Amino acid sequence: MRDLLRAAPLALALLTVVSLPAQAQGVKVAYVQTSVLLEQAPGRAEAEAQFDKETGTFRDQIKRMSDSLNAMVASFEKRQASLAATARETEAKGIRAKEQEYQRRTQELEQKAQGRQNELVQPILDKIKQAIEDVRVEGGYAMIFNADQGSPIVAVDKSLNVTDRVLTRLKGTTASAPRPSSTAPAPSGVTRTSP
Repeated sequence: MRDLLRAAPLALALLTVVSLPAQAQGVKVAYVQTSVLLEQAPGRAEAEAQFDKETGTFRDQIKRMSDSLNAMVASFEKRQASLAATARETEAKGIRAKEQEYQRRTQELEQKAQGRQNELVQPILDKIKQAIEDVRVEGGYAMIFNADQGSPIVAVDKSLNVTDRVLTRLKGTTASAPRPSSTAPAPSGVTRTSP
């Protein structure tokens, strides 16, 4: 509930800006769906394949360590009743030490994998940001919002969606999306120029 209350002022401010009359506001706005852009971005599949290839050895190491630890625990559980108290305590300490090493190494490998994923994804994100900015400047938009699920936007005119234009720009083609007919009324907050 607290999160909802914290998000409410931002959502209300955003809705106020988007719903102001065009004359009072004088700005053009649009939106994109970044999930679509990320899914269809050139180079994404190659980066994903590279990441999977490079982190396969990490997954193999973690699996081997996990299997070894599980075998050690299973063996100990079978034999613990027949062990002397000091031997049982010594083996239990060995298992705890092995478990701590497993957790440390797993965390280390996950951090390496996360770092590598960031290295592979950042150039793609940079290209997406540049394509969005290019479409914003080219279209004369004051703002382009992200309208993916979870965004503070609760309703939007579908004609303001410029995701396809950004994808076109991102993929390196210069074909522009067809302009809306000048006879159609412009949504609130959007000014259109004649073709």
